[in-house]
Amino acid sequence: MNHLILLRHGQSEWNLSNRFTGWTDVELSDKGRQEAAEAGRKILASGVMPRYCFTSYLKRAIHTLDIALDTMGRDWLPVVKDWHLNERHYGALQGLDKTDTAKKYGDIQVHIWRRSYDVAPPELTADDPRFPGHDERYSFLTADELPLAESLADTVERVRPCWQELVIPALRLYGDVLITAHGNSLRALVMTLLHLSPGQIVSEEIPTGTPRIITLDDRLTVTDDRYM
Repeated sequence: MNHLILLRHGQSEWNLSNRFTGWTDVELSDKGRQEAAEAGRKILASGVMPRYCFTSYLKRAIHTLDIALDTMGRDWLPVVKDWHLNERHYGALQGLDKTDTAKKYGDIQVHIWRRSYDVAPPELTADDPRFPGHDERYSFLTADELPLAESLADTVERVRPCWQELVIPALRLYGDVLITAHGNSLRALVMTLLHLSPGQIVSEEIPTGTPRIITLDDRLTVTDDRYM
């Protein structure tokens, strides 16, 4: 029996100020740090002790994992940081206030950008300072891998290699694995694990700082799925 613990980062400063975040590297808010510590306490109380961890390249997820592991007294666990687990890239919306954006484009259009499966928000241009090609941490990516904007469908395709090439081997070797990432990258994993349709995944919401434990049998078929 294997356990996969999914943990969305705690509230970030831009969650708090109601801004589109995406790949922008934003720190946790005070509430987010409290949520991360509480997540660690919940995992500890569950009795399911992860032996290997994954997170994204973004510090709100990295710091959530650090705080949770510190709370559990498991700072020593191996951690793999993988850009495939980054949040969905919100393109030209990144940094914009969500309420102001809805006033400019209309609630319906913003809802489509946020909640549809295969519609991406407006793209950045490659000369935009927000384009990840200007960031050293992504300097090894090819032009095809650097997003200008992503739909949820794009995010699912991006996350899949991490699941197949990194997470599955870790589950088989270590048994219990913790992934601390983002709302949409975790939704992508949930869609893959639970074989959800595009219609089902658009209504899936993953709360901040709340550990979700998925139990898998030896064939990595889901046998239980619940929040701690």
